[in-house]
Amino acid sequence: MKNEFGRLKRKMVLQIVVILVIAIIIGLIINFAFIDGVLQAPFADAFIAFCENVLQLDYYAARNAYNVLFQQNKPLWLTVGFILLLLIIFYIALSRFTRYFNHISTSITMLSDESDKEIQLPAELDFLEKKLNDVKNKLEKRARNAQEAEQRKNDLVVYLAHDIKTPLTSIIGYLSLLDEAKDMPAEQKEKYVAITLEKSNRLEQLINEFFEITRFNLQSIVLEKDLIPLNYMLMQVADEFYPLLAPKGQKASIKMDEEINIYADGNKLARVFNNIIKNAISYSEPNSTIEISAKSENNQTIISFTNTGKTIPPEKLNRIFEKFYRLDSARSSQTGGAGLGLAISNEIVQAHGGTITATSSHEKTVFTVMIPTNS
Repeated sequence: MKNEFGRLKRKMVLQIVVILVIAIIIGLIINFAFIDGVLQAPFADAFIAFCENVLQLDYYAARNAYNVLFQQNKPLWLTVGFILLLLIIFYIALSRFTRYFNHISTSITMLSDESDKEIQLPAELDFLEKKLNDVKNKLEKRARNAQEAEQRKNDLVVYLAHDIKTPLTSIIGYLSLLDEAKDMPAEQKEKYVAITLEKSNRLEQLINEFFEITRFNLQSIVLEKDLIPLNYMLMQVADEFYPLLAPKGQKASIKMDEEINIYADGNKLARVFNNIIKNAISYSEPNSTIEISAKSENNQTIISFTNTGKTIPPEKLNRIFEKFYRLDSARSSQTGGAGLGLAISNEIVQAHGGTITATSSHEKTVFTVMIPTNS
C-alpha cells in the first residue's frame, strides 16, 4: 500500500513545491515592483492623491503617511502579502487535491448504482482504479450468480409443482377405482395398491424437495463437533446405501491404511458423504465399484470418492457445487433432486474449514473432501 500511494504523494509534493515557488516569485515581483521597483513612483503618487482627495490631508502629511506605512514597514507588508498570496494559491491547490476525492466518490457511487461503465481515475490513482474495478466485477459476478440461482430455483419450483400433479392424479384415480369397485379381484386390487404406494412415495419425495429448498434458504450451519472414528463412519454410510447399490450390481469399497479420528460434526459430515455417494450411484455404470479412501496428511484428512461413469464436461464440473444446479436436467421429472445436495455439502465442508472438489476424466469422477483433522 505504501508503494501504491508513492506516485500520488510525489505528485502532491511536487505541486506544493511549485505553489511555494510561485508564491515567492509573485511576492518578490510585488515587492520590487510596487515598493522598490518601476511601479514605486506611480503607486506612491496614487497613495498620496488618495490621502489628499479622500482623507483631506495636505501633500506633506500624505507623503509622510506613505513613508511611515510603506517605506519604513517593507518587511511587514512583504510578509502580509506573501501570507495572503500563499493562502490564495494554497486554496487553489487544495481545490485540485479535492478532485481526487470527487473522483473516488463518483466511483463509489457507480459501485452502489451498479453502473455498467468502467471506473476511471487519474493516472496517479491507477492502483485504486484497478481495485475498484475488481470489486465492481466481483459484485457483478455475485449478482449474476444470485440471479441465475434464483431463476434456477424458480424453474425448479415450477417443475416440481407440475410434477406433483402427475402422481397425485394417479393416486386419486387408483383410490377412486378401489373405492368404487368393492368386488375387485384381489390380484388387481394388489396391483392398484402397489401403484398407489409407488406414486405416494414419489409425491413424498417431491414434497421433501420443496422443504429442502426452504431449509436451504433459511438455515445457518451450526456445527456440533465431537471426536469421530472415520473408519466406522464411512463403513456405516456405505452399508446404508446397499439397497440402492444392489439393484444395479454396484458396490462400495472402502480403503483405509490406518485408523483416523477427526474432530467434526458427525451428523453434518455424514450428510456430505451421503450426498456424494448418492450422486456417485446415480451416475455410475452398472456393476461398477464406488471406491472410498481416506488418509491423513499434515493435520488434514483427505477423503476421496471415485466412481466409473460418463465423464463430466469441464463447464458442468465448474458449476456442480452451485445451488439448484443439476448435472442432468433430464432427470428432473423422474429421479432428479432439487440440485441442493452438493451445494449443501460444500457449505458444510467450508464450515469445517475444509474444501470439496471434483475432477472428471477418462470416465472416472473423483470427489475429494479435505478437512482439518483437529479443527
